[in-house]
This record gives sequence, C-alpha cells and structure tokens, in this order.
Amino acid sequence: METIEVLVGRIGKAHGIRGDVTVDVRTDEPDRRFAPGSVLRVEAPRGSTSTLRTLTVERARWHSSRLLVVFEEVPDRTAAESVRGLLLHAEVPADESPEDPDEYYDHQLIGLAAYDVDGRLLGEVTSLQHGAQDLLTIRTPEGRDTLVPFVKALVPEVDVRGGRLVVADRPGLVTPLEDD
Repeated sequence: METIEVLVGRIGKAHGIRGDVTVDVRTDEPDRRFAPGSVLRVEAPRGSTSTLRTLTVERARWHSSRLLVVFEEVPDRTAAESVRGLLLHAEVPADESPEDPDEYYDHQLIGLAAYDVDGRLLGEVTSLQHGAQDLLTIRTPEGRDTLVPFVKALVPEVDVRGGRLVVADRPGLVTPLEDD
C-alpha cells in the first residue's frame, strides 16, 4: 500500500518532571495521530543536536486545551527539554481522507484545477499556507500566484476525485482588478 507523510505536530516545552511534552498540534485528528503505540518520524530543526529518528507515543492527554504527550524514548524532564522543536510526521495511506468530509490533506488539494463559479479556469492549486487562516496558493495561467482563504464562502466546492475546486472569485482575489 502506498503511503504519504503528513506533518502532525511540533514538540513544545517540557511539562512536569516525568517526560511529558506539550505538542503544537498540526493535524485535525490529534486523537488519531497521537494514539498510544503510534510511531512518528522526527524531523530535527536546523541547529538541533537530536539524533532521534522516530518517537513512539506512550500516552497522550489534553490539559488546559494543550496536548501533552509522553514518548517511550523520552524518560524524564531533561530528555523532554532536549526534544523541544522537533517536528513530528505520521505515515498515512495515500488514499486516506480525514474523517470530516469538509477537511482535506494538503496533498489532496495541491494540483487541483481551480475554476470560477461560471466554469472558467482560474489556475491550479500549487501549495497551502497554514496559520490563523489556511490559504490556497493558486497559480494563474499567466504565472501569477494568488492567495485564496480556504473557507466555504470562497471555496464552495472541492472535488478531489474530479481534480477540481470552485472559487467564488471576486475582483482582486484571483482575477486582477480592472486597473491592474
């Protein structure tokens, strides 16, 4: 079975003395990705001295809206402090979709053709930017990159199997303003 790798979190600060760490969650399915026994690939940030390649989830729990995780390879606070900043990746089947039908993995959206509500080609989704608001990067046929907030009001239809999505374009969003 073909798999892909998805970023699911970044280790934050140590919590307590028994090796618990906070995790900055980067997945909509944290209970699934941080289930006991899950093995996550580690990506060390530039300048890190960590030699860890994988971490195995021993247990995870929510505390004051923060995810606290204990990894088998991190036995105490000193070890927990040494893994701060590590990025955590999970392998998922390439054809897997999130449980919520209105959620998508990045790889499912990248490469989709973007059309306006009248069926005119606007371009292609080339990347996603995550933050307070997820943004689709759409490259127009002219080679210009535009950012579209990935919200239902502006992207009312996503058809992964059909290889397309619909953007409720407004002047200046994807299509340039008249005087541009």
